[in-house]
Amino acid sequence: MPQTAWLHRAIALIEADYQRSADTHLIALPAPGLATRGIDLYLKDESTHPTGSLKHRLARSLFLYALANGRLAEGMTVVEASSGSTAVSEAYFARLLGLPFTAVMARSTSAEKKAQIEFYGGRCQLVDSAAEVYEAARLLAEEQGGIYMDQFTHAERATDWRGNNNIAESMIEQMRLERHPVPRWIVVGAGTGGTSATIGRYLRYRRLDSRLCVADPEGSVFAEYHRSGDAALRGRGSIIEGIGRPRVEPSFVRSVVDRMMEVRDAASVAAMNWLSEQLGRKVGPSTGTNLVAMLALAQEMRAAGETGSILSLLCDSGERYLGSFHAPDWVASAVGDCSAERAALARQWQGED
Repeated sequence: MPQTAWLHRAIALIEADYQRSADTHLIALPAPGLATRGIDLYLKDESTHPTGSLKHRLARSLFLYALANGRLAEGMTVVEASSGSTAVSEAYFARLLGLPFTAVMARSTSAEKKAQIEFYGGRCQLVDSAAEVYEAARLLAEEQGGIYMDQFTHAERATDWRGNNNIAESMIEQMRLERHPVPRWIVVGAGTGGTSATIGRYLRYRRLDSRLCVADPEGSVFAEYHRSGDAALRGRGSIIEGIGRPRVEPSFVRSVVDRMMEVRDAASVAAMNWLSEQLGRKVGPSTGTNLVAMLALAQEMRAAGETGSILSLLCDSGERYLGSFHAPDWVASAVGDCSAERAALARQWQGED
């Protein structure tokens, strides 16, 4: 089949897959202690995508971007550096197009994510640390004559930030009939930085009076980069999978972020468990990180006598972390005691602190 015909078919397959998918739900969180004070919390549930996470949107955009730029052709091996969820979603789209896929990731990535990549026909190549994934992925793609998708460079440009049903447009549209339809704050984490770039740009483009807060976990360099502007920063990376990075990624656009909030791992885990109980289903640790920032902002609003809504993301399902973040022995070893953070969270949830 000529390459032009294959290209047209590949794009059609991705578009048809998108057409079969409904938008993700917006969940109003049951925090009565805040709601009675005029502060409403919402999560957009990205776990309901076909591949189970926010990264489904990114992977679709990355494949279309590579196809439209002539970087991806029939028979090519697709290689990605990933902490797991993007690789799961890219494996799905690679299988859709009949292409081999390899994910380069740290050994610490959850076993559940590795199994999902393999379920979609992908292969996992493990390295010792998150800092090693970039070069290993680049070299592997070069050796195999394939394409290094490079989410960390292309995430902020592969998505149309002006609309076209991007996540920002969807979030704002779904808020239209709520008590406070224009959020005072939107809270997200940053792994590539693509989501924060899209939302931050969209808010400005639409002239909305919403501010963007990025919740950054321990070990990540994004918060310090936001303060200092030093793009050469290096850190150990984050144990909260999917967010936080050991280096400043090209897709993290500092100028569109209004505020960074650093979140301790124990607080992320406590919030993850608390929210799982409130919703009756398990969520992942990055959603816990988001909730910590949401409640801190709500407390500031309450203290200032302000009302409004705070909107964030339920990034993925906790089923991906049954052997790690949802395993008490693992948490005790890797994170430690989270009881103090849980007690503080309960008070904030009730609007007491």
